[in-house]
Amino acid sequence: MMYKRMAIEKESPEEMGYSNIRYNLAESSVTDFILKDISLGLQDLSLCYTDHRGKPELRELICAGHKNLDKNDVLLTVGAASALFIIASSLLTSADHLIVVHPNYATNIETPRAIGSAISYISLSFENAWQPDIAALEKAVQANTKYISITHPHNPTGMMLSRENLDKIIRIAEQKGIYVLVDETYRELSLTSPYPLAASLSSHAISVSSVSKAYGLPGLRLGWLVTKNEELMEKFLAAKEQIFITNSVLDEEIALQFLLEKERYWKSIKAHIQTNFSLLEKWIQAESRLEWIKPGGGVVCFPRVKDAANFNTERFYDLLLRQYGTMVGPGHWFEMPDHYMRMGYAWPGYEDLAKGLAGISAALDKSFYS
Repeated sequence: MMYKRMAIEKESPEEMGYSNIRYNLAESSVTDFILKDISLGLQDLSLCYTDHRGKPELRELICAGHKNLDKNDVLLTVGAASALFIIASSLLTSADHLIVVHPNYATNIETPRAIGSAISYISLSFENAWQPDIAALEKAVQANTKYISITHPHNPTGMMLSRENLDKIIRIAEQKGIYVLVDETYRELSLTSPYPLAASLSSHAISVSSVSKAYGLPGLRLGWLVTKNEELMEKFLAAKEQIFITNSVLDEEIALQFLLEKERYWKSIKAHIQTNFSLLEKWIQAESRLEWIKPGGGVVCFPRVKDAANFNTERFYDLLLRQYGTMVGPGHWFEMPDHYMRMGYAWPGYEDLAKGLAGISAALDKSFYS
């Protein structure tokens, strides 16, 4: 495999150094939890190898309430990133093809590229409210297509598919004898009632998620994939065993204890998201140089500069960070033009978000050609 570093990782806040960023609007998750703020009992935990599929009680909790699923349909992984790697490396070879709804989370593209697989892109557009062309997606299926890759709610735009379109995509996968990979890390953060896990709807659907984005626990490195397809699960388990055998028992136990008390933490998480989103929405309505498609889920949005032809993107991003201490995700993180930017609004506190947004406006003041 020919690995290549991804811009979204090379230029990430953790690589830049958090101390160099005052107002971090580049994060795509809610505020990180601090260990002392979580009620934990860990003294009797045995630091042993654990179930290769992951802690049974945690797998049961993840699938609880989802029709047609049980703990045997869940495989715990080291974050969602390793789940995506396991899926790509298990299903694809250099002779295979996949379809990627684009833009997409970088791993869903770069790992297949490293494998040497052919990729067809179904490009989303601002003008079509970031909604996919289902007919074009179906037409893109080839004889050697293995799966369709989507994120839902969408990263980086926050777009939500209609239930009708989600069902259509799954139906295409079933009819063509392929799979649909649904990265659902923001599923519980939809602004309406969340859809069922895609994996609960069909044995041709694979769901991926983690505790990183919605729960503010990215340091645990705890994710999962879900599939009702027993043959696929056996492949994915074999891959996990060869890469890292099991997860960390400490990560699994902390995640279990957190999720058992999820409702206790969830109220404050949701309130914080709503408060920050209201601030963001008011700001962008007043910021005449930007336009957006209002997101329907997740904690990110993907606005763009209206007058792109007269916009100096290099100057904007340089000023934004160096003079105003603010960081956002430039469009090239998602192979899009840099007059688009991904803004995460749920990681910073309210005051830092307000200052970061003010920094964006100030940088815009100085970034247009005369």
